[in-house]
Amino acid sequence: MKKWFMETRPQFLLLSVVLTFLGTSLAWFDGYFNLGRALLAGFGLVLTHISVNTLNDYFDFKSGIDKKTVRTPFSGGSGILPAGLLTPVQVFWLGTISLLLAAAIGIYFVIVTGWQLLPLLVIAALCIILYSPLILKTPYPEWAAGLGLGTLPVLGLYYVQTGNFTLHAVLASIPSGILVYNLLLLNEFPDVEADKIGNRKTLPITAGLKQAGRVYSVMMLVMYLWIIVLACLIPGHGFILIGLLTLPFAVKAIRGALRSHDISKLVPGMANNVMVVLITQLLIGIGFILGKII
Repeated sequence: MKKWFMETRPQFLLLSVVLTFLGTSLAWFDGYFNLGRALLAGFGLVLTHISVNTLNDYFDFKSGIDKKTVRTPFSGGSGILPAGLLTPVQVFWLGTISLLLAAAIGIYFVIVTGWQLLPLLVIAALCIILYSPLILKTPYPEWAAGLGLGTLPVLGLYYVQTGNFTLHAVLASIPSGILVYNLLLLNEFPDVEADKIGNRKTLPITAGLKQAGRVYSVMMLVMYLWIIVLACLIPGHGFILIGLLTLPFAVKAIRGALRSHDISKLVPGMANNVMVVLITQLLIGIGFILGKII
């Protein structure tokens, strides 16, 4: 069972937990909270994330990318398939079954909360299914991760508890999209040579590592500015400014991105990037809770 568990890359599934917390905190700020729906939707999101991880592993192995990947603690796949611990067919079905179970949960929520959720689920599903075989072969594919594992999950958690989408919720979900975009972008840096084998067109390949590092830095700045603007313009959002507490981690991550030619600088930057992604969203969620009760 351990090898099956490790194939899901459990250390990265914490992102889904944080997204669930943030979407639920946002709903609670607007006067809604349903623990049962939050837990079920969160479980569906974890299943979706497992599907992303495992199917990506499958396509990386089949394309030969895994043989050239420079594996780090934050990139390069699980290593399960290259080690022969599971077969490609087993990994493919793990990803497929996880996606089907997540889809069943999504269909349930469409039935009980309304058809307005359906377009969101369809877009998220397309991001997952088409990501490795198609989207990664188009220029600048990082948007799919930011949308499918950032903005949409927050909106989905919000909707299943409130029954509607609001402009406020959309605006509040944007930082998550930027953070997950940056999470994938920086994790692509060590994989440039390997990704070329699979005809991928990630930003570090199409624009070069130097320019990709600049894009990463600008996106990080935009994310923090977005938090500040939300806190200033929307009543009760002042407490989300605690998300700015992750700035020291962000500075270290940016340094790593701008010095990506040196793996000894890049890997610590990737570690700090993970901290920024997880803790910033956690703090924003706490900020929504504080804004409601204080």
